[in-house]
Amino acid sequence: MPKSIISVERLTKTYANGFEALKGVDLEIAEGEILALLGPNGAGKTTLISIICGIVTPSGGRVLAGGHDVVRDFRETRALIGLVPQELTTDQFETVWNTVSFSRGLHGKKPNPAYIEQVLRDLSLWDKKDFMLRQLSGGMKRRVLIAKALSHEPRVLFLDEPTAGVDVNLRKDMWQVVGRLRESGVTIILTTHYIEEAEEIADRVGVIDGGRLLLVEDKVTLMKKLGAKQLILELSEPLGAIPEALSGYGLRLENEGQALVYDYDGHDQTDRIGPFLQALSAAGISFKDLSTRQNSLEDIFVSLIGERA
Repeated sequence: MPKSIISVERLTKTYANGFEALKGVDLEIAEGEILALLGPNGAGKTTLISIICGIVTPSGGRVLAGGHDVVRDFRETRALIGLVPQELTTDQFETVWNTVSFSRGLHGKKPNPAYIEQVLRDLSLWDKKDFMLRQLSGGMKRRVLIAKALSHEPRVLFLDEPTAGVDVNLRKDMWQVVGRLRESGVTIILTTHYIEEAEEIADRVGVIDGGRLLLVEDKVTLMKKLGAKQLILELSEPLGAIPEALSGYGLRLENEGQALVYDYDGHDQTDRIGPFLQALSAAGISFKDLSTRQNSLEDIFVSLIGERA
């Protein structure tokens, strides 16, 4: 596995009113990966990001960014990190070019017009460079926020709900932008409510709820491990009831007895499907067609959160 660029160790955060936003979070983020953090409102996603970015002070534990402590070495770590916040906070009467260039200067970087031009081109903003922000659509304004976050050439980019309120087509455009950024070597951490966003672009998925990180797992491994599958058999003849000989398989009938559904865990596929089909044949049941269906990441997410409810 590539080396970690962000290390979160035993991180806690309790606010002045006593609310525990984070409860001992441990997390390693590898250089060059895309990590999606999923969780309901109030789960702790934004608090976690805010601490890593040096905006909020932790109550306990520590965070290292590029080997530097985010509290003690604030200047060094902030130079490594770009943050795209949820809110569209920009000067509406400033031009795209000026607001992105100014953001670079705020981080103490020397002017580099060629780099700013490349960022704007990558984000399809070059033809809008002289537009005032108030002239842009919401989706374009969100791209400007990404350009500002990239203006100082960070190695890590945090996207807090990057496509909230953005239409489906623009959301897919944004996914392509994120993919290109990763190809250029930028590590990307995004929080999202859109499960398909994590399913589409993330390498790993973290699920956070109630201030605790429930799991962090490779996306494909997670879906294999937790994604229940269904085997759907379209029967040659409809069944009125499931035969006693098949009672141990937890089967159910659908479509007025014309379909038989078998639920099984993904990792049971090889050692249970064979015996099940043999038992089906022994019971004199034949089928015309067979298909499988696998749970989505959304089903997995809902089941994980439900277990803690």
